[in-house]
Amino acid sequence: MDEHKIKFEDGAAYERMMGGWSRIAGITFLDWVAPGKGLRWIDVGCGNGAFTQLITERCAPAEVDGVDPSDGQISFARTRSPNARFKQGDAMALPFGDKSFDIATMALVIFFVPEPSKGVAEMVRVLRPGGVAAAYAWDIPGGGFPWEPVMSELRALGHKVGGPPQPDASRIETMRQLWTGAGLKDVETREITVQNTYASFDDYFADSLMIPSIGSVMKSMASGDIDALKKRVRAKLRVDAQGRVTGSARANAAKGRVPG
Repeated sequence: MDEHKIKFEDGAAYERMMGGWSRIAGITFLDWVAPGKGLRWIDVGCGNGAFTQLITERCAPAEVDGVDPSDGQISFARTRSPNARFKQGDAMALPFGDKSFDIATMALVIFFVPEPSKGVAEMVRVLRPGGVAAAYAWDIPGGGFPWEPVMSELRALGHKVGGPPQPDASRIETMRQLWTGAGLKDVETREITVQNTYASFDDYFADSLMIPSIGSVMKSMASGDIDALKKRVRAKLRVDAQGRVTGSARANAAKGRVPG
């Protein structure tokens, strides 16, 4: 699988594999950003609208615009956040004028932007003076991805597992450099550690197969090899007396303010 061609087109499938994780991390992220009410938001790389929905539920925005390159994802997003507006677009060339928003966010996206610095620069461009640019992303190099237990065991078994095109963009020091390099002031970074519980190991493992880089590898594996993989992964996870599985993940976040 060419890791540089990872695309998410199915909003419902993305919700199953990442929606819960996104919501848990997104709540902590929004509490940290601590926005005021009645502001104009742009959610860059909004995907299926999981984070956009959080904005509308928790932040009392005056308006929210979501931008994503996938028509399929945007169609799904419209069903869950009817009061938000969604438009197809590129994070490196946002389809809005200068100084259009008060807050620009990028949730679990920056490592998919081909040139992350351009993505941050675009957020800054569409923000008014004093506006806030903020993002969080799974710490891919640091093993913070929710499905790292599966991916690490696949790698240990000799399989090549793809990832986003710009994984280093999720390093906390890289995010700080991107924010300061874009001219933002009062830049802060932090780690966000979250946990998510599944009813069973089978539920956890089934959802992992929906990750393109994992599912594509699994298709080429014999059933006996998959069974062996499951045993290895199960041994790395917390399983309680009821058979529930709790996974953990870690994201890095950055925020900064436009001068003026």
